[in-house]
Amino acid sequence: MGKTYKIEVDCANCAEKMQEAAKKTEGVIDATVSFMTQKMKVEFAEGSDEKSVMKQVLKACKKVEPDCEISF
Repeated sequence: MGKTYKIEVDCANCAEKMQEAAKKTEGVIDATVSFMTQKMKVEFAEGSDEKSVMKQVLKACKKVEPDCEISF
């Protein structure tokens, strides 16, 4: 199951790093972050809790970009 979220990211390089961080999060099959549209698409593993996975994704992204915000 996939879902799209609004994300605040400052540059294309940061978006790439945040995308890689999100992909490494448990419960995430795939993720894409677009600097141009300020959106993050996340494909969740079957049976994973979307909200708790997104909290982990946000935590991982904040390591890359401390002022990152994801609306979920």
